[in-house]
Amino acid sequence: MLTLSTRHQIAIGLLLASLMMLTRSHHFATLYNLADASWAVFFLAGIYLRSAWPLLGFFAFGWGLDVAATTWGGVSDFCMTPAYFFLLPAYASLWLAGRWYAKRHQFAWNTVLPLSASIVTGLMLCELFSGGGFYFFSGRIAETSFAEFGTQLIKYFPLYIETFVFYAGIAAVIHVLFTVIAQQLNSRNTSAG
Repeated sequence: MLTLSTRHQIAIGLLLASLMMLTRSHHFATLYNLADASWAVFFLAGIYLRSAWPLLGFFAFGWGLDVAATTWGGVSDFCMTPAYFFLLPAYASLWLAGRWYAKRHQFAWNTVLPLSASIVTGLMLCELFSGGGFYFFSGRIAETSFAEFGTQLIKYFPLYIETFVFYAGIAAVIHVLFTVIAQQLNSRNTSAG
């Protein structure tokens, strides 16, 4: 199980909030913008932050960023529909998947299977809530069908997976580096004492 001090959790929470703030205005990367890291932020918050409050805090923060971007930032309000509320269960799916994995985390190769299972489950549920919620309940799609939703899923879901893996991969490398450094420091302190 992964346990961190309160100080480390605060630092990670601030880093995740900064990442969300820097990337929230664009779903996919362009030459000038980083892709939206929100999906990875909620998953990582589930792993690293013990309290459930960050789930609501990050949701409110994301909503505030979206309102600011559409009101003052010149970003289209196309996605600001009643279906926006489907983001709450979508993000909760990622957060819960991260939370589930945190209870099974080990710094060993046998952590790969639970990590993979939590990522796949979290991503699939998130896409079904967010993409499905928008497709069926936004009012932006004139005629909806499950077949057309499947086509949209095949078109856009891989891009979201790619973005998630990019940010989660960076987080995994940072996690491993910090863990190895901490283990080295502990072994030096143990052998010196």
